Amino acid sequence: MQAFYPERFERDMACTEADWLRWLPDAVGEYPWKLEANAATVHIGAGALDLSWHSGAPRVIALMRMPRLLVNFRFNGLGEAQRHAFMQRFDLYMQRGGG
Repeated sequence: MQAFYPERFERDMACTEADWLRWLPDAVGEYPWKLEANAATVHIGAGALDLSWHSGAPRVIALMRMPRLLVNFRFNGLGEAQRHAFMQRFDLYMQRGGG
């Protein structure tokens, strides 16, 4: 998790679009959202988060291949504290680990 979330940023996610779409409802939580082709809009109070994504070339490490999804985040009408509060929860739900 980050200390600051700008109004616009991009993330390189190690997942497929199917994975992303399966995780997205829990990450968004109680906020209403609308899904479109390769995009979604999340309504957060009087503002919104526009998400758009496309598949990237897989990351190859030796014989391992990991899928990549390039996701653009664009907040509209939300202050720094609102962005931070939303993204803290979002990041917890999107976080994946092993062990």
